[in-house]
Amino acid sequence: MKLVLGLGDTGFSIARFLSKQNIAYKLADSRTQPPFLSDYLSEFPNSKPVLGDWTQDLLVDIDEIFISPGIAQTQSIVVWAREQGIPVISDIELFSRYANAPVIGITGSNGKSTVTQLLGEMIANEGKKVAVGGNIGKPALDCLDDAIEYYVLELSSYQLDYTQNLNLFTGVVLNITPDHLDRYDSFEKYIDSKLSLYQYCQHLVVNIDEPLVPKKKAAKHFGVNMPKQPTDFGTVTCHGSCYFLKGDDVLLYVGDMLLIGEHNITNVLAALALGDTIGLSADSMVESIKAFKGLEHRLEWVVKKQGVDYYNDSKATNVISTIKALNALIDQHENIVLIAGGVAKQEDYTPLFNLIDKDVASVVLIGQSAQTLGAGIKKSIVGYADSMDDAVSLASSMINDGVVLLSPACASFDMFDNFEDRGKAFKRAISG
Repeated sequence: MKLVLGLGDTGFSIARFLSKQNIAYKLADSRTQPPFLSDYLSEFPNSKPVLGDWTQDLLVDIDEIFISPGIAQTQSIVVWAREQGIPVISDIELFSRYANAPVIGITGSNGKSTVTQLLGEMIANEGKKVAVGGNIGKPALDCLDDAIEYYVLELSSYQLDYTQNLNLFTGVVLNITPDHLDRYDSFEKYIDSKLSLYQYCQHLVVNIDEPLVPKKKAAKHFGVNMPKQPTDFGTVTCHGSCYFLKGDDVLLYVGDMLLIGEHNITNVLAALALGDTIGLSADSMVESIKAFKGLEHRLEWVVKKQGVDYYNDSKATNVISTIKALNALIDQHENIVLIAGGVAKQEDYTPLFNLIDKDVASVVLIGQSAQTLGAGIKKSIVGYADSMDDAVSLASSMINDGVVLLSPACASFDMFDNFEDRGKAFKRAISG
């Protein structure tokens, strides 16, 4: 008998898959009202989930546990299972047992959703059938289809933590910055989690600009400088214009892509390196880059109203993401009002405060950590708001031309269901 832990997107997808395979299971969730309860009961009326606090009798006659990534390894049910020698694995590992096409894995603290989606579009533009999922869009098991020629999966550290066997054709660790430190004993443990992806890859793609990623000779490299090998990807600046390169060959003028910001140059380089590894043509990859508008809630241009551009970067839930968003806009705009705040993470916000004081005229702070963040800002004008509507109204009153940027540098769970909910609230407030 299998045990499925957690009734969210992932747990529901595991249950659907096991049912299709006629594999016996029971499902449990420590919450009494998990988000997909009514949908699950409607689809599987004869399979009543066990709800409420974990108990050890859940493990009776269980030979394998499939776990949702949101359940921490320190939770009692995981500890009990490991004490009894019961394997606890991710939906990603279960997916890998059944996938019959090459799988590309993408992880990193920042940029993984953008790279995953862009690579998926590159593959589709080549005329190949591709499924994109994992930590973005569809759960991995919902992507399984015999017609698929490539799977592109975004992988979180939480998913990797519960994965011991995974067959990846290629993969990349884009970058590693302090994040999710409430879930890990140390930053080093988080680093190990991210880097574990490489042990599953047949062909490695490595960011040579990321100091925490070990350099591998037998790998395809990318970085923002001139490539050192003819198979590597990089950039060159000539007469003030920047170009993407493979080896010495010019692929594309950076200004021809719709994405903005230096971080997106790195994201595009990663997608190029991965695409080249699986044999995509340079021409079709370049076409895809030129057409790619980016993802919702990731430095997403929303609208221009009364001389002010509004950008939704709600996905920026940590310091480095907000710094990258600000740097991308500082290059193009003199006046910026930043909306930030939420649940601050266990990281150093000093570099963000320094950048704000240097280059951001005004800041509007919201959420649980608003006062704490405000205390760290010394020079810029700081205002406070109790709702997203009030935040947008106050930010708009602080500027006549330039940019209002939502880039919170914090988690969203104090005021919103998730970062998507926060971004949509921002967009509603602009149009209201």
